[in-house]
Amino acid sequence: MKPTANPKIPSRSLYDHADKESTRFKAKPGLNANVVREISRQKNEPDWILQKRLQALELYLKTPLPAWGPDLSKLNLDEIVYFVRPEANEATDWKDVPEAIKKTFDKLGIPEAEKKMLAGVGAQYDSDVVYHNLKARFEKQGVIFENMDVAVQKYPELVKKYFMTQCVPINDHKFVMLHGAVWSGGTFIYVPKNVTIDLPLQAYFRMNAPSGGQFEHTLIIADEGSNVHYIEGCSAPRYNVNSLHAGCVEIFVHQGARVRYSSIENWSHDTYNLNTKRALVDEDGVIEWVNGNMGSGVTMLYPSSILRGRGARSDSLGVAFAGPGQNQDTGAKAIHAAPNTSATIVSKSISVQGGINTFRGLIHITPGAINTNSSMVCDALLIGKNSIANTIPELKIKNDQVNVAHEARVGKIGEEEIFFLQSRGLSEQEATRLVVSGFIEPIIKALPLEYALELNKLIEMEMEGAVG
Repeated sequence: MKPTANPKIPSRSLYDHADKESTRFKAKPGLNANVVREISRQKNEPDWILQKRLQALELYLKTPLPAWGPDLSKLNLDEIVYFVRPEANEATDWKDVPEAIKKTFDKLGIPEAEKKMLAGVGAQYDSDVVYHNLKARFEKQGVIFENMDVAVQKYPELVKKYFMTQCVPINDHKFVMLHGAVWSGGTFIYVPKNVTIDLPLQAYFRMNAPSGGQFEHTLIIADEGSNVHYIEGCSAPRYNVNSLHAGCVEIFVHQGARVRYSSIENWSHDTYNLNTKRALVDEDGVIEWVNGNMGSGVTMLYPSSILRGRGARSDSLGVAFAGPGQNQDTGAKAIHAAPNTSATIVSKSISVQGGINTFRGLIHITPGAINTNSSMVCDALLIGKNSIANTIPELKIKNDQVNVAHEARVGKIGEEEIFFLQSRGLSEQEATRLVVSGFIEPIIKALPLEYALELNKLIEMEMEGAVG
């Protein structure tokens, strides 16, 4: 069973309908209860989802923008379109996807990823998932890999238990409240006990509408002893008008399970990327975060791990790129809430020609989290004039039976290194790219080959014109 849309067309006083060749429904800019109710109606959602949406909206309207972090004053939330549906239904065969959407995803390599035998692929275009597939052998093992909207219909009890309850509750912060009100699409994954998925599951999210918002929800449940790698890619074109991405990722790592979450986010320079990612990790569970952030004009993103079970572990690797006019405010958090837990946070940032990178890291060790090992390393590379790198670490240590370390380094590409490489026949641009590639090598090594190549290529494209 899949969610069905009510065929009744809403009044034009509330909604604008775009070109029918590409969009079957487009809300007017701005947010109110009518928009939220319409999203829920079109998705044929149960009442408990609608009530959670309305509760989140009420909280959102009462909560001011955060006073810390990058400047959000130019983000006019009343100009954002919160619900856009492409002229397409969800398909399981790539040939059934409409040509206009297919061409967009062809450029992003979605069919190629499927041909390379990834375990499953989902593709979201604006507010709807348009392509989803899962290898039959994993379905036979009880693995669920669904569009989040479909999961609400097919697995209501499972979704109700985990969705925006204990991991990322709807009252967490303003942009979680917004997400809770208008979320659409995304990914739902359930891996049964002791099942290992030996190929990555993949989703790609494309925001295509001018002044659009994308609010996909990713919910991953790794049952006891299971193992899964999920890869997420995101992109948007440039329109010279502000867009908003406020997605949410919730990951439950149950006892002895392991989850690797890899993400490459390459939004346009007009996009505010205000994303929330968090994992709850039980006894002897492992969460691994691998994140590449670039493209967006302003980013606020801090993947967080709550280590609530004895022996739980978190490893976080991240790279952020900020070019002219970009402000990347990123980092990671590890909250140790049980004994014998461990965490590593490694961040790499590259600031070019006035770009701003800010690292915010948190290690929080509760009184009962004895025998904890936790470390945080932040490396920053500055290229060109007026580039900025800030480091804001926070250590909250509530007991003395711990081993905690923090270090930060910042440097510029030296003339001697560039001269040496140029003496070996490289141009200044090639020499700079080589140094940058070496700098981000730990993150590149953690990605599958095709994604490592993509991240390298994206950084090379962002670097164009930065030297010389």
